[in-house]
Amino acid sequence: MAPSVRKLHQHFVGEVSGIDLRKPLTPDEARTIESWMDEYAVLVFHGQDITDEQQLAFANNFGERENRKGGNVTRKEEYRLNSGLADVSNLGKDGKPLPRDNRTHLFNLGNCLWHSDSSFRPIPAKFSLLSARVVNPKGGNTEFADMRAAYDALDAGTKAEIADMICEHSLMYSRGALGMSDFSDEEKAMFKPVLQRLVRIHPVHGRKSLYLSSHAGAIHGMSVPEARLLLRDLTEHATQPEFVYVHKWTLHDLVMWDNRQTVHRVRRYDQSQPRDMRRATVAGTEPTVQQQAAE
Repeated sequence: MAPSVRKLHQHFVGEVSGIDLRKPLTPDEARTIESWMDEYAVLVFHGQDITDEQQLAFANNFGERENRKGGNVTRKEEYRLNSGLADVSNLGKDGKPLPRDNRTHLFNLGNCLWHSDSSFRPIPAKFSLLSARVVNPKGGNTEFADMRAAYDALDAGTKAEIADMICEHSLMYSRGALGMSDFSDEEKAMFKPVLQRLVRIHPVHGRKSLYLSSHAGAIHGMSVPEARLLLRDLTEHATQPEFVYVHKWTLHDLVMWDNRQTVHRVRRYDQSQPRDMRRATVAGTEPTVQQQAAE
């Protein structure tokens, strides 16, 4: 069966059929999927019972793998996965749900805030590919918002106001919003704020989109309270139901999204039950802002 895609939302999201991710993609299949990513920004693949190695091989069709160093507070000796995938589960090295007061667990609750993966890095991520290995029985949906449609719906005055704005992004901002502030000096250095444009232009089709994230905590040329109010207003606008797709996970789903065109968040779920989600991240190729301005 030839690969095909079916649109799931009025603005974005495609459901893909005719692809078996256990097998290597042909060059034509890889080009087709990337073109669908440019158009739909989120792709859903059902029934993909894959290994970590197969997930990484699929991701490698679209660029280099992102170095995950500096994206969490988990010490290397505590890693559950050693395959190169990011662990987006609620599980410890023993395979059991983390205690509710565990620092890694508390840090990972930041994924419940609207964000774009790796916007806290000087060169932010291109694609993320999340595989459902164990689905939590209660909650845990992932919501995606189309930042292109949200930008298009802004009034002309707001578009002009924000056109050239530069934001600072840091994991300390997103985690601070949840009351987490006990960062070591090493972590503060690792999470040093980076600069990102507030409005991005897609390199293929040229559409503009809002580049929002819970990691954004300041805007150059504004007081912090004023900047955070603006960012909050824009996020409320961009995550209205008309721009949002809710993915209800089933076992062995793989969902792939473009961090340059979307934001996402996971919804609360029963933390006493396992949820095993594994992410491959395709690195971006260029900064949105030259970082020397942050020095």
